Amino acid sequence: MMAVKKDKINGDALGTGRRKSSVARVRVRAGSGNITVNGKPLKEYFVNDQDQYSIVQTLEAAGLADQLDVLVRVSGGGTTGQSGAVRMGLARALCSHDEALHDPMREGSFLTRDSRMKERKKPGLRGARRGVQFSKR
Repeated sequence: MMAVKKDKINGDALGTGRRKSSVARVRVRAGSGNITVNGKPLKEYFVNDQDQYSIVQTLEAAGLADQLDVLVRVSGGGTTGQSGAVRMGLARALCSHDEALHDPMREGSFLTRDSRMKERKKPGLRGARRGVQFSKR
């Protein structure tokens, strides 16, 4: 099983998620279902419906969408990478909150790290793989 991470002061369940170059630190506490990302409501921070759904889907799989408050600090990358990081961090925090949720989180593949990263630029090329255009004359 995973290591259970709890805040020593107020007992919040903690989880860290990563995707591409984004890192999300997620706290879960008993509440009414509010999701706050970097001090803004979820719908205000993630304007794209797909990004919102990927986060809410995790809570729905756990069946705790209206019983927990979620506080997120996310940095780095773009919106899709950040929403993927929040999704993973939230799943980890839910497992810390209640260990019985580990199996539903694993089945929904919310705990699996998406390891795809940007490929580095190679010397002599314009990008990771794109070379300069050949000119005969």
